[in-house]
Amino acid sequence: MKVKWTPLAKKQWKATGRYILKMYGKQTKDAFMQEVYQTGQLLSNQPYLGITEPYLADHPLEYRSIVVNRLNKIVYRIEGETIRIVAFWDTRREPKKQAEQMK
Repeated sequence: MKVKWTPLAKKQWKATGRYILKMYGKQTKDAFMQEVYQTGQLLSNQPYLGITEPYLADHPLEYRSIVVNRLNKIVYRIEGETIRIVAFWDTRREPKKQAEQMK
């Protein structure tokens, strides 16, 4: 399956990468970016690997999520032969507020 990122998800991912670069340096940022890329590759081969996102369960579309690392997760939905990544969530933030931004 093909993986596509929405503009919002890309913006969130890049902002996290910039923060990591500033706080921890290039090597840590590069490792983080690789970790996210590998998670996307896993999804392209196994789209149902993630769980149904509980904070978006009442939404008419099915949203799923997969944890990238202990601080971040990818929220996505399956659209035919495409995996659309709709958000990149910081797991330290209030999940209900993040879900409200998507509704």
